[in-house]
Amino acid sequence: MAITLADINKLRQKTQAGLMDCKKALTEANGDFDEAMEILRKKGQMVAAKRSDREAAEGCVLAKVNGNFGAMIALKCETDFVAKNADFVALANQIIDAAVAAKAKTLDEVKNLKLGNDTIADAVVNRSGVTGEKMELDGYATVEGENIIAYNHMNGNFLCTLIALNKAADAQVGKNIAMQVAAMNPVALDEKSVPQATIDAEYKADIEKAKENQISKAIDAALKKAGINPAHVDSEEHMESNMDKGWITAEDVAKAKEIKKTVAEEKAASLSEQMIENIAKGMLNKFFKENCLLDQAYIDDSKISVEQYLHSVDKDLTINDYKRYTLRAE
Repeated sequence: MAITLADINKLRQKTQAGLMDCKKALTEANGDFDEAMEILRKKGQMVAAKRSDREAAEGCVLAKVNGNFGAMIALKCETDFVAKNADFVALANQIIDAAVAAKAKTLDEVKNLKLGNDTIADAVVNRSGVTGEKMELDGYATVEGENIIAYNHMNGNFLCTLIALNKAADAQVGKNIAMQVAAMNPVALDEKSVPQATIDAEYKADIEKAKENQISKAIDAALKKAGINPAHVDSEEHMESNMDKGWITAEDVAKAKEIKKTVAEEKAASLSEQMIENIAKGMLNKFFKENCLLDQAYIDDSKISVEQYLHSVDKDLTINDYKRYTLRAE
């Protein structure tokens, strides 16, 4: 049977597939809409299967709020070209709208929600068949509370944050905190919210760093006392390069290597365990201050913390929860 433009447009509206893909599917199905939709679905599955090992590093991140429920999700693809396609962005919007309307708590719940006759999971596969790129859903997160703010950084669909304040506040206050989270990427709300595994790993690294710093200071002092610039012998490469330039001699290099070996061994053996622990604790406290949202320096006034900023607005105002997701490497 003859395939009309109206038929093609009707199928395109139902599937969001390209015009040529819709025409080919209808032609293959002899005008049968259900069969044509199945053809497009299978094409999407084949594309998804073929490209399953590809990296989907681009995409569209969106965050939305429905009453006391907020959610964000990333619909990911392989290229920026597809990520900026209007139909791709429209699908991402349909997905987040469905998620917040259903107040879905998990990514699996989102995937099983309906978009027309298909599940969201099927809709993503179908779209993959249209674009020829791997697509996947990722980064689904939710917050609940009395006052939720969703923020899409620069409206670029690559970085979103959700903030749940404990009570009503001026909209700009919520946006300021959302921008803080976007810019400073905190690891937790406050010190007690930091996972113990993170604290243990950080403290262990700080212990080693404190030891290395003390040993390095002792080595530098010994090198200077011997008349050798520490910067000239801080690596094998620099030693070779600086000898070629005539800045140091082979004798200086030999002496520096002996000093570094001897002083490192002596200093490591004489380090005070209590001193190292105290230094590490100070470094850990700095980690909390820099990485816990309420303790971070407020981006618009570094003299006060985020918590102090909130209390300057309302002494009882605080943050109950936050979420952040970005497609960019950090």
